[in-house]
Amino acid sequence: MKRVLQSSVAAVATGFVALGTSAAEPRARDLGVPFDGQPGPLNAITDVRGVEVGHSTIVSGEPGGKSAIVRTGVTAVLPRGKRDPGEAVFAGWFTQNGNGEMTGTTWVEESGLLYGPIMITNTHSVGVVRDSVIRWFLDHYDFKTEDWWSLPVVAETWDGWLNDINGFHVKPENAFAALDAARGGPVAEGNVGGGTGMICYEFKGGIGTASRVVKDESGDYNVGVLVQANFGRRPELLVAGVPVGKEIPEEPAYAALEPQRADRDMGSIIVVVATDAPLLPHQLKRIARRATMGIARTGAVAGNSSGDIFIAFSTANPAAAEAKGLPALAMLPNERITPFFSATVQATEEAIVNALVAARTMQGFDGHRAIELPHERLREVLRKYNRLQ
Repeated sequence: MKRVLQSSVAAVATGFVALGTSAAEPRARDLGVPFDGQPGPLNAITDVRGVEVGHSTIVSGEPGGKSAIVRTGVTAVLPRGKRDPGEAVFAGWFTQNGNGEMTGTTWVEESGLLYGPIMITNTHSVGVVRDSVIRWFLDHYDFKTEDWWSLPVVAETWDGWLNDINGFHVKPENAFAALDAARGGPVAEGNVGGGTGMICYEFKGGIGTASRVVKDESGDYNVGVLVQANFGRRPELLVAGVPVGKEIPEEPAYAALEPQRADRDMGSIIVVVATDAPLLPHQLKRIARRATMGIARTGAVAGNSSGDIFIAFSTANPAAAEAKGLPALAMLPNERITPFFSATVQATEEAIVNALVAARTMQGFDGHRAIELPHERLREVLRKYNRLQ
């Protein structure tokens, strides 16, 4: 496949910015939150070599104004970067609770392969983002189009509390910008990309990431996680095992729903797990399942209205989809996979807390508001339970 990719977009029209991997907000470890395991140099999914992340963030309109209140966006994860995003990786997926969507997973399940990027956006923009990925490939790469087809992987969580979700504000150019902006390096978190309008444990939520180094007799490997965190009820929230949600009960985002929905069970979470360890599809499905335990460490129970959907891939075995001959594949034995389970659990937990720490208070659609997790209050609560590092 001949690459004809054009230069990337840094920023475009008013109210819409495409971000590569620039991290500006403080992270959970900066506040003294303790976590298990050894993070990679960036403590991000991009510690897995070749993985690139890009965001397209759309924020426009002010409460009380005449224009629509838009708080949404698109996030792109490219397993092999823009060098050859169509080169397949081994992959597996799992859903803990199915009130959500991740397109393309029927073929991932059948073939054990993931072709192209993983995109994340809001619930009502999955279709436009899916179609835009196909358009982007056709615009940027040369294919023998008579026999080429694509089943893009696009996932979603619901941002309708803060965003005019029924206004269909995500356009093809937003998906293109997220893909073009994808880079290695530090990853922007919080109110960015697909996470722009998301809510987590009734605080402002969004995008978060983390990583772990796993030492094996065959060498050191990385496990990286990226989440779009939009789930959980305030009383459930645990940070480092501490009941932070009960200690900081003020202004939960969905409190106004109490008469209609006492459980305020409104959210979902998408988890993307990347590794450079040589794992095969059945092993990656096992890895994807372990994301549930990382989520559980933060207190959630995968409620009825939650879409908890996870996908894991390995950048090892570059000949995964080679059609000629007999590809020589490497595989980590199952007897040595448990440390990778632990790394996935640990990185998922930390990615969620990073999303909460990075997110900022947002005013949105219909006068709704989601407050940020207050950093000093968090530190006070951790100190009270002797958990501040």
